[in-house]
Amino acid sequence: MKKIRDNTIKLNQFLKLMGIVPTGGQAKLMIQGGDVQVNGMLETRRGRRLVPGDKVTIQGQTLEVNLNNNEDPDVMILTEQTE
Repeated sequence: MKKIRDNTIKLNQFLKLMGIVPTGGQAKLMIQGGDVQVNGMLETRRGRRLVPGDKVTIQGQTLEVNLNNNEDPDVMILTEQTE
């Protein structure tokens, strides 16, 4: 889990945290290469701030950023969403 302070996470960090890519460099290449969508729109900015409820689509899977309010409010819980 990733500790956060402002309820956001950068897109490249999200991809690393979810295990989609092992390094920030690979995340950058995928994002700038047009392989990532956020909320159904192509996103080429690796520093794009994601907020709870955002949906990231990459490699045929959609991941949703969620907050689990029943536990520590500073912990971001990231789960895969099926479509």
